[in-house]
Amino acid sequence: MVRIAPSMLSADFLHLEKDVEMVNSHADIFHLDIMDGVFVPNISYGFPVVEAIARKAEKPMDAHLMIVNPEKYIGRFAEAGAGMLSFHLNASDNPAGALEMVRSLGMQAGLAINPDIPVESLFPYLDECDFVLIMSVFAGFGGQKFIETTYSRIETVKAEIVRRGLQCLVEVDGGVSSSNSAGLIASGADILVAGSSIFKAADPAEEIRLMRA
Repeated sequence: MVRIAPSMLSADFLHLEKDVEMVNSHADIFHLDIMDGVFVPNISYGFPVVEAIARKAEKPMDAHLMIVNPEKYIGRFAEAGAGMLSFHLNASDNPAGALEMVRSLGMQAGLAINPDIPVESLFPYLDECDFVLIMSVFAGFGGQKFIETTYSRIETVKAEIVRRGLQCLVEVDGGVSSSNSAGLIASGADILVAGSSIFKAADPAEEIRLMRA
């Protein structure tokens, strides 16, 4: 069954505990978008917020590092309680080594790519990945429209995973909502990351239910 991962960047930071409890009750994963203002133009939040969420989280935390030199912070995210961690393929000089570091610290390791990077670039690393993150908008820019070629990109990487008999999951992030979730699931997505479509909905729990359906 598909897993729903609300992006906490869209949560209400004045009432963060309320939104954490909503995820605990209705979703599967806490998605944490970590931006440094260098790899992407925006800055999000750091360890104090991650640790605050961790104190109340009953579901796994998935840290998506949109930062340069991700290796410097892998250990810190493990200490903060992350159970999953992904970084961008073009942010590391040694992706295989970084994936090994993530897994050695007991986290599930993921590799992320933006829409302009061929999905085939992930293929050499699939054996070391617990999941791959296919961005359906460009990382770090808000308010973008879902890119329709994402469906075929998911299909391509999923076919390679199946062909090689791997257990690697496919996560998709960017412009995801109940309006396109069925197509994403049909294409092979295992984890759907959604921010504003969940937290800005009149009934976030209902939006999550519709995304599963």
